[in-house]
Amino acid sequence: MLRLHGVDAGYDSSQVLFALGFEVGERQVASLIGRNGMGKSTTVRVVMGMLPLRAGGIEFDGYGLSGMRPHRIARLGIGLVPEGRRIFGSLSVEENLLATARPAAQGDARGWSLSRVFELFPRLGERHAQAARTLSGGEQQMLAIARALMTNPRLLILDEATEGLAPLVRREIWACLQLLKSQGQTILVIDKNLSEMAALVDRHHILEKGRVVWQGTPAELRAQPELTARYLGV
Repeated sequence: MLRLHGVDAGYDSSQVLFALGFEVGERQVASLIGRNGMGKSTTVRVVMGMLPLRAGGIEFDGYGLSGMRPHRIARLGIGLVPEGRRIFGSLSVEENLLATARPAAQGDARGWSLSRVFELFPRLGERHAQAARTLSGGEQQMLAIARALMTNPRLLILDEATEGLAPLVRREIWACLQLLKSQGQTILVIDKNLSEMAALVDRHHILEKGRVVWQGTPAELRAQPELTARYLGV
């Protein structure tokens, strides 16, 4: 569904991604993992059209994304849960969900709607008229995920969706992602919690200095602890 090949990108005179390449298949849950500063969030920005390519290409469901504006990429069916949530604090929960909502494809009986996201996150339903800035950090993260789902994405990208959250809330988020996976949602997740990801992810991709240096299943990663020490340890 998503394919990056030979991607170079960076900021001003600094290059961050070097011939980056990986694929995410339909109904697959894939990860990007690595130490801070290795290019994970930059990869997300490139995929979403927020940072231009210097070389290489990105394809989504057969469409080339190079040069495409972020709103057009979103309309193709990519939903983003950005690092730091970036909810609209002055809007209510319901207004946040409706602001960027996109209807489901015709004939899709499982499309996301207000009622369905409130089933997934009942606390958002209870607080539907409340200003988003007054929510707890965990509730704001749930809102960011629900807002992305309201675009009815074919691919859902989550950038550090559990960072800084209490353990109980993190468990709720991982349970939500497990449910989405069981329903066939394609997901690309960036996170540091390898143990929680192990039950969710089909394939890991380790980034080191803007390149994919290893990819494989969680079981294969567990069998090679030297990889964790080399590329993921502090």
